[in-house]
Amino acid sequence: MKYSLNILKSFILALVLFSCGSDKKEQDETSKDTLNGSVKEPVARKKTIVFFGNSLTAAYGLDDPSQGFAGLIQKRIDSLKLNYKVINAGVSGETTSGGNSRIDWLLKQPLDIFVLELGGNDGLRGIPVTETRKNLQAILDKVHAKYPDAKLVLAGMQIPPNMGQKYASEFRAVYTEIAAKNELTLIPFLLEGVGGEAKLNLPDGIHPTAEGHKIVAENVWDKIKDLLT
Repeated sequence: MKYSLNILKSFILALVLFSCGSDKKEQDETSKDTLNGSVKEPVARKKTIVFFGNSLTAAYGLDDPSQGFAGLIQKRIDSLKLNYKVINAGVSGETTSGGNSRIDWLLKQPLDIFVLELGGNDGLRGIPVTETRKNLQAILDKVHAKYPDAKLVLAGMQIPPNMGQKYASEFRAVYTEIAAKNELTLIPFLLEGVGGEAKLNLPDGIHPTAEGHKIVAENVWDKIKDLLT
């Protein structure tokens, strides 16, 4: 029994000596790496771009959502090796009222660039322009309050004159007014070069095809590329 106890003590002593030796070796190696300037820097957190919108952002009707303009923006970012990731927060059928209710949940995650693409469904439903304006402003206010350093972008929208020329004109002006008031980046018309072009839209005449989304992505990129610093 005494013999076994001595063996156990020797074994424990060996473990302690080995541990101390390993710690010293690691410390020596760390010191050596530091002196050689080879200590790796921690990987920087990827900045986040949130596209907050409706079916246009969600790439409605496409087989692969990555073919939508938000997904194409991510591919462009990756090709340029920029330290950003895209969050596609598009929900088909979303109105500005629905977006205003949903934004609080989204703001639980940090963001650096916020692209607001809402209002089209308001226009198609004939929702009063005053309501659309109020909701868009409320969404922007909430984002700014939570993340004051975030860069804000507003995607402008237009609607056909079948709701009346006066309504269509007032609706279009909402985006310019809000952009000026908040001093944010404005994409004048998200669907520039795509809206009204049958070959670039699905049979419903509203949602872009994959080719149409490529043009939309260029419209967006042209306005946000300088924000990616």
